[in-house]
Amino acid sequence: MKPPEATISTPKGAGGTPPAVSVCLQTIKKRADFLACSRANWRGTTGLVLQARDRNDDDTSTRVGFTCSKKVGNAVARNRAKRRLREVARLVLSEKGRAGWDYVLIGKSQVTANRDFNDLIKDMRYALKKVHE
Repeated sequence: MKPPEATISTPKGAGGTPPAVSVCLQTIKKRADFLACSRANWRGTTGLVLQARDRNDDDTSTRVGFTCSKKVGNAVARNRAKRRLREVARLVLSEKGRAGWDYVLIGKSQVTANRDFNDLIKDMRYALKKVHE
């Protein structure tokens, strides 16, 4: 049996190019890691809050966590906000994130789920630049 990478089906007229490869970031799951990030550098923007810390260990992976409180809205609104934050992190941290750092993205009430996606990306890039200064 062929590995999944070997069987790439392309739609007709796609020019034979394989689909874009998704960048996988490790997810923060332990409360202690979230709390450690909350005591480190942070930057708030219109669409989100970014917390970041340098782990200062031998692990060179980039880890990211997501959180939205009940102030963001009901479960549907919180899940939508977290989906958008995951996509923003995938796009921005793959190019601007630093190895060995933890990042936590926090959704904002009534903003993260409804803000224009391009503006969310700009917010993330700005916050990342300020945190790393």
